[in-house]
Amino acid sequence: MASNSQLEVTSVGYIGLGNAGFSMASNIPKRNFKLVVHDADLTKADRAAEQWENMTASKGQPDAFSDCEVIITMLPHGKIVREVLLGDQGIAKALRPGAIVVDTSSSSPFDTKALGEELRQYQIQLIDCPITQTYMHATDAGQSTAMVGSDSAEAFQKVKPVLDCMFSYIFHMGPLGSGHAMKTLNNYIMASSINALCDSLVTGQKFGLDPQQMIDVLNVGTGVCFPTLDTFRRDGITERYNSGFGLALLVKDLGITKEFMQHSGFQTELPDLLQRNLQFSLDQVEPNADHTKCLPGWEKRSGVKLKRTDKVRDIPKEDFEHRLNGLNRPA
Repeated sequence: MASNSQLEVTSVGYIGLGNAGFSMASNIPKRNFKLVVHDADLTKADRAAEQWENMTASKGQPDAFSDCEVIITMLPHGKIVREVLLGDQGIAKALRPGAIVVDTSSSSPFDTKALGEELRQYQIQLIDCPITQTYMHATDAGQSTAMVGSDSAEAFQKVKPVLDCMFSYIFHMGPLGSGHAMKTLNNYIMASSINALCDSLVTGQKFGLDPQQMIDVLNVGTGVCFPTLDTFRRDGITERYNSGFGLALLVKDLGITKEFMQHSGFQTELPDLLQRNLQFSLDQVEPNADHTKCLPGWEKRSGVKLKRTDKVRDIPKEDFEHRLNGLNRPA
């Protein structure tokens, strides 16, 4: 059994300061952890270090993380995570034995398990900890959700105080790779909702329905989903396209879903269809487009220009309370 001193973390490294990474990292020094930050764009790390106490920039030096007990990665995909750790300029060789890497990226569960094996030669433990959110930008307030995969209960307990800085909900899903497995299924379900919603909006308008009113109905009916409640209500139908999650990342995540399901032996055509539809939309817009900007792809395929609204339509508080009361009814 490890002592409390062995479990205590004082210094944390954070690699990847993109849309979610910057806000997640900013919550860590508020709990008095020392934080070393790095991004491929070194100016982002410098700006972060200037903004927060107890935070320093790595200056691109791999040995900047040598004193960190925990290193968190938030990067576009698993291949970049592996390069950062084990590439020619990888930091694994500079980390202390017993260090724990927490990968919050969206990665293949199988690649994660393989990476964990490779890191063991450096006496480094890997935990997968991808995120999801109850609302977009929940990362800003430390209110997002973590799905954790860890082979070691002790390692999980050691990093949990750090995770508590960033997440309101933390689920230990099982051994290494389990977090990334849950993440890919979560995003598969979200992508399914997006496809069904976009199909419905263009079909409904063809018949004469108003897209905004359709979303209003869905949000107090059985068709409610995250895109109707949040992303497409706020950023799609308004043409703001600023949810913070890229369309290219969603297409990439569906590739992971396809691989995951093929490895499981379950045959389904839906992941491929979803990916093709969203890839078509991505081909119509800029490479870094927000995922809500998939709507123009549906407009092009359907020949319909969706009616948009200038402002976000509020959902009355009593509608939320009514829904919660219904969900919490006795079984």
